[in-house]
Amino acid sequence: MDKLQIATPEIFLLAATCAVLIVGLFAQARSNTVYWLSQLTLVITLGLSLLQIGDESATGLSGAYTMDILSVSLKNWILVIAIGIFLYSRDYIGNRKIARSEYFVLGLFAVSGMMIMTSATHMLTVYLGLELLALSQYAMVALHRDNGEASEAAMKYFVLGALASGMLLYGMSMIYGATGSLNLSVIGDILAGNAQNLTDARTIGARFGLTFLIVGIAFKLGAVPFHMWVPDVYDGAPTSVTMFISTAPKIAAFAMLIRLLVGGLETLNADWQQMLAILSALSMVLGNLVAIAQNNIKRMLAYSTISHVGFLLMGIVGVTSAGYSAAMFYAITYAFTTLAAFGVLLAVSREGFEADQLTDLAGLGRRHALLATVMLLAMISLAGVPPAVGFYAKLTVLESAVNAGFTWLALLGVFTSVVGAFYYLRIIKIMFFDEPVDSTEVSPAGDVTAALALNGLAVIGLGLAPGLVMSACIAAFA
Repeated sequence: MDKLQIATPEIFLLAATCAVLIVGLFAQARSNTVYWLSQLTLVITLGLSLLQIGDESATGLSGAYTMDILSVSLKNWILVIAIGIFLYSRDYIGNRKIARSEYFVLGLFAVSGMMIMTSATHMLTVYLGLELLALSQYAMVALHRDNGEASEAAMKYFVLGALASGMLLYGMSMIYGATGSLNLSVIGDILAGNAQNLTDARTIGARFGLTFLIVGIAFKLGAVPFHMWVPDVYDGAPTSVTMFISTAPKIAAFAMLIRLLVGGLETLNADWQQMLAILSALSMVLGNLVAIAQNNIKRMLAYSTISHVGFLLMGIVGVTSAGYSAAMFYAITYAFTTLAAFGVLLAVSREGFEADQLTDLAGLGRRHALLATVMLLAMISLAGVPPAVGFYAKLTVLESAVNAGFTWLALLGVFTSVVGAFYYLRIIKIMFFDEPVDSTEVSPAGDVTAALALNGLAVIGLGLAPGLVMSACIAAFA
């Protein structure tokens, strides 16, 4: 295979995004032209990515980029979720004073950054992909220019994101100073050669850099105690942007975590294993406890995200292929379950009305039974209730933690899941048993309704038959 062919989907996506950007300059404000071109771009990119399934793993661009089962699988899921995000966001963006074409163009650039992160095998490539994603997200949060909360959230996100990037860069520079390379496979080989001499200056320098690397990654994931930006950004950003931030980027962050810690620094797993275990425990406890007190559904889902990041980290803590596979499955299923939940919020919202309070969902079961059912499926999945896919995802992560000797962490995960079930089930109670506060008819577009129905069926279907996705996750780490 030509070494440049491993990046064919990304090259096409970036070129097409530039073309969409130019078209957006001339498109009318209320036109759907940019939306349809963006969707066409994502569909063609997905087709190019699907063509890479079954190809032999290959590395190119001077060892900075790779195509393997892990990257291809994650790219496919990122693109599918991005298509859903754009579909659910179309009417929400169109009915508000939000830069319509800019939302989709920035979304495409963010997807490019995510795809680069999944294939990066060089620290500079990881950083370039991360910043392409992050800078796009900063701008997306601030798109609602007339909203003071959105501007405040964007500023907080930008400042804390820049701090996290600085930590990450500092950690990378320390590791470069210790090993003389930024190529993750070379770093892994050098550290493996020094594995017997833990007092070697090279190993000590790498461990010092690892600490800053973990801090930077934890900021990007929103793990406790580096989570302070998450609830404010989720609440202040337009709901369509909140949906974007809370779904596909979590898959890309998982890929970055695997590339850096497993691909380059696995020799130091005794160090990062303990750090991730602490981050996991703190995230599960604080996320679930604080979420109970929230009446704003976006802030509640923000703290829910923090708790789920704890579960994601629990799988990686095991330092086994089974644990990595379980964490990958968790990241994928969490992303499209959250996509369904936010899709319902967007469908219920309308011009001049944001469905961001728990009471805004009161009586939804009577107002629109399908939307209420999809939200119910999303909530029981996030709570880890069978037969939804969230139950199987949590079960595999807990099993990997127990097998790795982290029984205390698994027990803490079970306890916090029971606590977290309260606020998920509260939403179900409000939708089906409370009297409607708003009697306005809920009538989303036909294609949105159909997509949400499929999204809900996927949440249940993958819970009943998780083998197809799980086998791909296992193959990625075989």
